[in-house]
Amino acid sequence: DVSHLQQSHIHAFCYRVFVFTSASVPQFCNSPTMIVMVGLPARGKTYISKKLTRYLNWIGVPTKMFNVGQYRREAVKIYKNFEFFKTDNEEAMRIRKACASAALKDVSAYFSKEQGQVAVFDATNTTRERRAVINSFAKEKGYKVFFVESICDDPEIIAENIKQVKFGSPDYVDRDIDDAMEDFVQRIECYKANYKSIDDEKDRKLSYIKIFDVGSRYLVNRVQDHIQSRIVYYLMNIHVTPRSIYLSRHGESELNLLGRIGGDSGLSPRGQKYANALATFIKGQKISDLKVWTSHMKRTIQTAEALGVPYEQWKALNEIDAGVCEELTYEEIQENLPEEFALRDQDKYRYRYPKGESYEDLVHRLEPVIMELERQENVLVVCHQAVMRCLLAYFLDKPADELPYLRCPLHTVLKLTPIAYGCKVEPFFLNIEAVNTHRERDKVCRPLANVVLASSETTARQQYIAVNGSKYKTAIKKPQIMLRTAPQISNIRNRVPAHISRHQTFDIVAVFVGKYKRNSPPEKPSLLWGSPVSRLPSAVESCSIDHH
Repeated sequence: DVSHLQQSHIHAFCYRVFVFTSASVPQFCNSPTMIVMVGLPARGKTYISKKLTRYLNWIGVPTKMFNVGQYRREAVKIYKNFEFFKTDNEEAMRIRKACASAALKDVSAYFSKEQGQVAVFDATNTTRERRAVINSFAKEKGYKVFFVESICDDPEIIAENIKQVKFGSPDYVDRDIDDAMEDFVQRIECYKANYKSIDDEKDRKLSYIKIFDVGSRYLVNRVQDHIQSRIVYYLMNIHVTPRSIYLSRHGESELNLLGRIGGDSGLSPRGQKYANALATFIKGQKISDLKVWTSHMKRTIQTAEALGVPYEQWKALNEIDAGVCEELTYEEIQENLPEEFALRDQDKYRYRYPKGESYEDLVHRLEPVIMELERQENVLVVCHQAVMRCLLAYFLDKPADELPYLRCPLHTVLKLTPIAYGCKVEPFFLNIEAVNTHRERDKVCRPLANVVLASSETTARQQYIAVNGSKYKTAIKKPQIMLRTAPQISNIRNRVPAHISRHQTFDIVAVFVGKYKRNSPPEKPSLLWGSPVSRLPSAVESCSIDHH
């Protein structure tokens, strides 16, 4: 006889065997996520896809957009007319299905080979059959799926969206305006014939958000994890109505003239002239309902006061905190803190000033500002160089390693106009001279000595690692420790030599202190810091650590 407890155990065991031997892959908490767009043309899907991709990459979530329309353009080099999208066009249907399959294959490659975390699948996906295919694909691979459906019935919004798509779509380059408009309207009618919206009852097990009339109403169902909640939060803050965002640094400050970073000084005489010129420029733009934002620092407030309009102060817009380097010149930093000066050039985005901030910290601080900017219409942001770089990188989809080197000169206004296929940038120099505060990227980044690296990867075992200026080859059977003496322990993640790929993953990065000889392991080193795969004990007495 089999007891009730034994029966339960056998049942559970058989279930586990079934799950792990079936065609589908187990779905884990950190499984990659597919964001699947749904909706008719001219509903802002590509606009939403691009913005969502930009946002997730900006906050540090590796994301890539897969636009099925681009696959179709590569397969069919010359677009003729809307008849390609008719459901009875069998040859065209075969091509469109092949393009969707190719895009799904690339999604899989992105997750497996490039370690991506989110893929945005940008297509109409207007039929239940197409969405079922995508769901089956994701289930087989072990991916999570989150649908984003954009529904719009407002004729004015649709007409404006058609106009935006017509001007930006690669399908209508060099086409007559009226002809392009008519063809696009006919294309929409082709999709309407078989369009089935996500059904609240039939699809209640799916995870999705439905956006009605560009944000007038939302319906959210079964949000699965933190990433999806961040996506919902973001999508509930954006809109697709036309607007412009003006970015400007403060006028030249007294500390700018002295070549000193940070601080809270007032405007120089030329900076005050710029403030007056900015007021004249803004009046000439004739912007309705313009909102003005500044930081809490004197130089931005003095610049905004010349406008003669109400302005709102944001502490989040304050300049990057340079910590112990505040109000120093770069020459003084290089002379008094040479290691910090070199470390910042190694990885300017992630480098954190002692007792200060990094650009990465600044991005997280500015996320509420981005959310509010997305909710607003026309805004003028008077800010600082590092802050303006972060905001500009978001709107222009610039990667983290380029962000700290974006040019944001003094006495220049950047007008940003979000459009369907990107963001239009118009610079306006207001003809008031100012000092140049831009520092170019150091083209020769010397590897720092005594970097501690441990890895189980074959490629890492073969690396030449710089130690005290001399290089020697390491043959690592077990992860091995190499000495790194460093007063600023918090910056150890930035101390990987430039000649070692930042795309490699290391199992252990640690800082040790202790006596050592050249080309020899340290004698009885003490561990000061270790990360990120496994937290190590606060001290060790060996220079060799087993792989965790």
